[in-house]
Amino acid sequence: MQRTIGIIIHPGFQLLDAAGPAAAFELAEHYCPGSYSLDMLAPGGGEIESSSGMRLAARPLSVDMPLDTAIISGGEIIRSMTAAQEIVAWLRQAGVRRTASVCTGAYLLAEAGLLDGRSATTHWWSTDDFARRYPKVKLDAERIFIRDGSVWTSAGISAGIDLALALIEDDLGPAIARRTAQQLVVHQRRPGGQSQFSGLVELGGRSGRFVDLIEWMRTNLDQPLTVERLADRAAMSLRNFARAFAAETGTTPAKAVERLRLEAARMAVETSHAPLGSIAEESGFGDAGRMRRAFLRSFGQPPQALRRGAVRS
Repeated sequence: MQRTIGIIIHPGFQLLDAAGPAAAFELAEHYCPGSYSLDMLAPGGGEIESSSGMRLAARPLSVDMPLDTAIISGGEIIRSMTAAQEIVAWLRQAGVRRTASVCTGAYLLAEAGLLDGRSATTHWWSTDDFARRYPKVKLDAERIFIRDGSVWTSAGISAGIDLALALIEDDLGPAIARRTAQQLVVHQRRPGGQSQFSGLVELGGRSGRFVDLIEWMRTNLDQPLTVERLADRAAMSLRNFARAFAAETGTTPAKAVERLRLEAARMAVETSHAPLGSIAEESGFGDAGRMRRAFLRSFGQPPQALRRGAVRS
């Protein structure tokens, strides 16, 4: 059965929001011919300018189009409020099997009422504003992507590729999704539960205020990294540190420590033959059992499965 995937763009769209998923579906079609056809769509059609200034040709968006899946790109949605309003109106009438968004495309889904009462995510930079505007949405700001029924949402930009791979797996199974990921030179499809704040923590926060502290944490993962010790290292009171750190990184100090430990442990699991117990000690989990539980919470898989997957890749 061939499924028509409509990627919906608008003036100021983020190029990778559209091109990333398009490339994934193109490759899946190569591995499983007859599975997908792609349509680039926009209100009014024509050449649509992205936020970078590059343009993509799109066909006019119409409620009569027989789409299986609609993917709404993010970007500078406010560049053309007329186009945004037309997409919202279309979403309210479209009879598609699945609806998805990349990055700030979630705003258009929320405006159309499609996210009311549903769990959803969007780019970390927009989460505070999004939560204020759409209190009926169960916003989970940490997730890479979320599926709630027939509606899928994803975090910023590159997460659109993770979303597309998840949609492909939903349609064609994990083998085709894995081959598509390999062809895209994506090491492994990130599970939806993975945190999108990893990069923000690595950068030391929105302003880079905690970059030195993060670097120190990374090189001392095997030590007890309590909030009190981190606050002392940052030369701040406990209360001020906890508040400032959360505002800068979007997560708590304790969660940031676990994230850094998880990433260090995952790298060691996938790129070395070291015993899992040794990796757990060096990354600060203490023992393999605690590390395994943390992997299951964050990656949805135990360390052994990730190691096997890395070997196959």
